[in-house]
Amino acid sequence: MQLDIRPDPAEVGRARRWARSRLAGSGIEPDEPIAETLILLVSELVTNAVVHTGCPAVLCLSLPDGADEGATVRLEVTDRSDRAPVPRCVDGDATGGRGLALVDGLADRWGWSAEGTGKRIWCELDRCAEPGGAAAACGGGTVTYDGLAYEAV
Repeated sequence: MQLDIRPDPAEVGRARRWARSRLAGSGIEPDEPIAETLILLVSELVTNAVVHTGCPAVLCLSLPDGADEGATVRLEVTDRSDRAPVPRCVDGDATGGRGLALVDGLADRWGWSAEGTGKRIWCELDRCAEPGGAAAACGGGTVTYDGLAYEAV
């Protein structure tokens, strides 16, 4: 599944809505922690593409088919900028600059690669098969970054 993204900040909200709508049929309920984490990751990666590149992008989402409770969810954003993603260190008063740190803290894996004249940034979330204690069984918990706490799955 993919969504074309225009270089417009309003696209971030559209990307979140699109990703939420794709959860139906995947076996991931909208109120599951992995769903909330996925939407946050969509928001961060699409924001980075829109704000830092000024180029159109493509959001790709690979979800389980509903039967595989231990499947991996993969999110990719491809853009036309050849600038590498650079994690930044920011102080507590900064209103931005935490996106890649959140991706690093929330995703099970992430990375990027050059793609033609642009790049692909990806991240993966492992969906656990253990009902009830899935977050703890999969290394979940709370990620703290710069004094703010984020739930990880």
